[in-house]
Amino acid sequence: MQDFETIFQMAAKRKGGAKSFEQTLTTPKSPSELAAILDDRWLSMMSKCIFQAGFNWKVVEHKWPDIEGVFDGFDIGRMGFMTDEEIGDHLSDARIIRHGKKIAAIRDNARFLGELAREKGTAARVFAEWPVEDYIGLLAMLKKRATRMGGNSAMYFLRFMGVDSFILSRDVVAALIRENVVDKAPTSKRDLDKVQTAFNGWREQSKRPLTHISRVLACSVEG
Repeated sequence: MQDFETIFQMAAKRKGGAKSFEQTLTTPKSPSELAAILDDRWLSMMSKCIFQAGFNWKVVEHKWPDIEGVFDGFDIGRMGFMTDEEIGDHLSDARIIRHGKKIAAIRDNARFLGELAREKGTAARVFAEWPVEDYIGLLAMLKKRATRMGGNSAMYFLRFMGVDSFILSRDVVAALIRENVVDKAPTSKRDLDKVQTAFNGWREQSKRPLTHISRVLACSVEG
């Protein structure tokens, strides 16, 4: 496994030099910033990522203002009590994406976020206080307790909300294989542990967030 600076220089060379590449790296939100995000915004982004999975993202983006309105701004109390009849009614509403299981996931995840809020005061505090060194543990929690939050949907959800995170995209996985961290796309707990250990090592070397490291790895791969 190469040191992070070597990988960074590989990526920077492909992206026009270190200075210009550095300007493309986005910094995650601080724990205090994450904790200040209202719980309805977590449900909104969670739902958006679920609707985007396997679907045209531009269509979802175009419809999103209407979707926000139809689902009452994703208020977790209101959405947690959505009835089966209401879900059925939504399936005939042309303003939204009419996918029954994804609509039902809004109710399930509202209840899930409500559980987190009861545990910590707000759901946001769970995400804000989760240790970055155990990011895969956060992914595992979402997969186990939330609905339709496995794999890339969970990773994009956390990234879009500003949580310090890595995304196991095709290029990131290719970089991890090149660096002998794993020999295939990591899906088992054993391989995910290896990935977390590698990211933690690069984080210690570089003093950079996981979000930067993830981007650098992706850009270090020849396209």
